[in-house]
Amino acid sequence: MQLRPPSVPLITVDPYFSVWSPADTLTDAVTVHWTGHPNTIVGTAEIDGTAYRFLGRWNARDDSPALTQTSRDCDALSTTCTFEGAGVCLKATFLTPLLMDDYDLLTRPVSYLRVEARSTDGIQRDVKVKIAVSEELCLNNRGDDEVDVTEYRLPSGIPAVKMGSKKQDVLHCSGDDIRIDWGYFHLAVEPGRTGCETVKVPFVPRHRRDEQPEDFREEMTFVWAETELRTGSGYRLFLFAYDDVYSIDYFGDKLKSWWNRNGKTIECAIDEAYKDYDAVTAKCKAFADKLFLDATKAGGEKYAEICEISYRQSIAAHKLAVDRDGQILWISKECFSNGCAATVDVSYPSIPLYLMYNPELVRGMMRPIYKYSRTDKWIFDFAPHDCGQFPLVRGQVYGANALQYQMPVEECGNMLVMAAAVAIADRETKFAEENLDLLEAWVKYLEAHGDDPENQLCTDDFAGHLAHNCNLSLKAVMGIAGLGVIYKMLGREADYEEMTAKAKKMAAGWAERAANGDGSYRLAFDRPGTWSMKYNIVWDKLMGTGVMDPGVLATEFASYKHHINAYGMPLDNRETYTKSDWLVWTATLAARRDDFEEFVAPLWKAYDCSLSRVPATDWYFTVTAQQRGFQHRTVVGGHLIKLLEYSGKMKGWK
Repeated sequence: MQLRPPSVPLITVDPYFSVWSPADTLTDAVTVHWTGHPNTIVGTAEIDGTAYRFLGRWNARDDSPALTQTSRDCDALSTTCTFEGAGVCLKATFLTPLLMDDYDLLTRPVSYLRVEARSTDGIQRDVKVKIAVSEELCLNNRGDDEVDVTEYRLPSGIPAVKMGSKKQDVLHCSGDDIRIDWGYFHLAVEPGRTGCETVKVPFVPRHRRDEQPEDFREEMTFVWAETELRTGSGYRLFLFAYDDVYSIDYFGDKLKSWWNRNGKTIECAIDEAYKDYDAVTAKCKAFADKLFLDATKAGGEKYAEICEISYRQSIAAHKLAVDRDGQILWISKECFSNGCAATVDVSYPSIPLYLMYNPELVRGMMRPIYKYSRTDKWIFDFAPHDCGQFPLVRGQVYGANALQYQMPVEECGNMLVMAAAVAIADRETKFAEENLDLLEAWVKYLEAHGDDPENQLCTDDFAGHLAHNCNLSLKAVMGIAGLGVIYKMLGREADYEEMTAKAKKMAAGWAERAANGDGSYRLAFDRPGTWSMKYNIVWDKLMGTGVMDPGVLATEFASYKHHINAYGMPLDNRETYTKSDWLVWTATLAARRDDFEEFVAPLWKAYDCSLSRVPATDWYFTVTAQQRGFQHRTVVGGHLIKLLEYSGKMKGWK
């Protein structure tokens, strides 16, 4: 990978079990949770009696000896770095097997670190590798509670150690900038040994992550595992795991994930992970290689690298749970926004990734919304915004159900497009048919309010509320067209024709009222001379619904070249920031691949040189590449929309 990841992914399992390195080399910074709070892991290699760091720091002031990082490579599922020093080249490979066609692998909360060594001076050496993991991985903030530590052996005899808070108040809270403080972290190694130690480190204030450590010191508990290997003699394997006991509170039901739904223990899961490592690695490599090649064919190498860094970040912003009926729930966390769970306008931009590799996960996003919409607690005739705050899925929290804070056209359009797209992706209509009453009700809302939206909230309101929003109106057009798609797939030809005619009529009216007269189209119907990304209409191209005049799309896209800054096109004329997901959707409107590549190249550049060392932000300034807000959001799954188009999965439904 030529792209320098804004933050380097190491362990990417779910919104809680998350470890990243916010630096160019793994030894330059303390490893962190995606929120930026320390999740300290330190890796050392003892060579000829001297311990050298190759992973992380004990604290921000740590200047202990370190090997020199000589390479770094990331693909969709793994991160590999090599280090040299003291006559040894050490290779470390982190892998989390997030393969969406295998729920056991996708949900098994076990991540690997493979280490191997070779001599660089012809002298064989014994290398002792040690991994130490702090209590921060099982506490919201270190020191919040005492931790229990237990050394044990897996059923196969592999040494392991686990660590967890004493309180163990499972699913007791929700929030955005918080970490898990229930369940148990596990660390195993084979062959080797494990243990626990107390380390004194400078105290770092929690309320401001940019503050420097204070002079006084505090104690922190670490569990560790170590193994020995001889240069040139193969690899050793460390396994990181987290058992959260229960994953989601789903309208009062405490739900487990797929991997442990039938009572499997974490100890058995770790054992299985160890035994199938070689087979899993081969599957992951084959998948990652294919993703890169396909994405390169679709949009070029820079686009392919954007897809690579987006893949596991998007997945790791979700948790898969199984409801009491055995149905999949794919619950997102609205990371660094407000922590909402199952947010519709977060699911909508993320779906290209899941339509591409497992459409059932899109249904898993939609099930909570359908369920909540049928309860007495939801009093409106349009779709909800969310179903709770992660991990508590108990009903909408955004806006406290007050009408002025709702996003009616936005969420109705989102749900309808999602329903149509997922039906097309695997030609399955039963799910849509089961919820047709809600979809039809939401189309009625769009027919009444979507042609010229009133002053409603929408997902693009970063620069303030906006009435007569042209892009929001396009979402209504595609929502109505989406119901037509579903009717067609259900064999209801007359209803399909009626819905398609309504969408075409609305689109034609849109083109007249939104026109600037120079081939471009406005931000709002009542604001001549303005402009914005019209990303919502991309589904007309992908699904082949044909409701918008192709000439409108051609001249609108041609107008965008006048607004592109060093790091991309802004969202609209009001500010210089953009949204990366919408940028790639807008690029996908291009008729030629060269135009697509030219449009997304500044996004690659923004990630490559951004000083905001956080998991890829989707909201940044196009003049400076500086993060405006948001990080580690699932919406980066939307970056794969060009790959989805290239795959052809969205065609042929007629």
